[in-house]
Amino acid sequence: DWDDIPPSSALEVISEEEAVQIIAEPLVPLQSSTLRDYVDHSETLEKLVHLGVDLSQVEKRQKAGQLLLTLDFEKDVKKILLFLKDVGVEENQLGPFLTKNPYILGEDLEALETRVAYLKSKKFGKSEIAQMVSRAPYLLLFSVERLDNRLGFFKNELGLSVKKTKDLVIRLPRLLTGKLEPVKENLQVCQIELGFQRNEIQQIVYKTPKILTASKKRLKQTFDYLHNIMGIPHHMLTRFPQVFNSKLLRIRERHMFLAFLGRAQYDPAQPSYISLDQLVSLPDEVFCTEIAKASMQDFENFLKTL
Repeated sequence: DWDDIPPSSALEVISEEEAVQIIAEPLVPLQSSTLRDYVDHSETLEKLVHLGVDLSQVEKRQKAGQLLLTLDFEKDVKKILLFLKDVGVEENQLGPFLTKNPYILGEDLEALETRVAYLKSKKFGKSEIAQMVSRAPYLLLFSVERLDNRLGFFKNELGLSVKKTKDLVIRLPRLLTGKLEPVKENLQVCQIELGFQRNEIQQIVYKTPKILTASKKRLKQTFDYLHNIMGIPHHMLTRFPQVFNSKLLRIRERHMFLAFLGRAQYDPAQPSYISLDQLVSLPDEVFCTEIAKASMQDFENFLKTL
């Protein structure tokens, strides 16, 4: 996934001294490619396994295995665990967190504290920071400059207030850690290919941040169906942008069923108006009885004819 790329500092090649240390421990099985084989000889690995770290996942991450073997639990690891708990990562989440981001154990504690202090200075609350760090485990590997540039980018690019920019990244903290290219491309697609106005894009993204990281192909296909086949104007799509998070198949099946029944009416000025929200978010049973005014059996029979 594009948000799963740690910053380059985590991938630095280890020095010769460190390499020697790894090998110098007695009884360490040298030829082993799995960290599991080192657990009996490494207090650090043993304790991390005890915390719930999945070593088979860690060793898939570049240089992560070597990093863990160079760390001393009491000297290096403990302070980072205490720091993470202090930031608000729950005890039972430490294992899964470190499985996703083992690199944080090699970071400088002061640098980590500076990044948290930066987020606090930007008026992110303690529980908000905890939520962001838990949902975007690489967040604290990034420098203050990078975090600041990111917040600035979303604020300026979308023309959002400071508060709304904060809100946006609290709901989708991957925006601070992922690559910016796909985000820029999606913004361009919305403006140039789908024809939304800047203020509409602002509202769409604020309501459903996931649009910034969605597949461009899917965005275009969904828009094409909603706008060109169902006839939904831009201003209505701006009001219900969550429709872009729905599966196109679901939109199509439900729209065709309504059209078949003569009930596909998406104009709010009409008495039999059906909102896009009702179209996509209701479970099948409720959609059938309340919106289509038909039975589940009718719907299932209809789908077989498609």
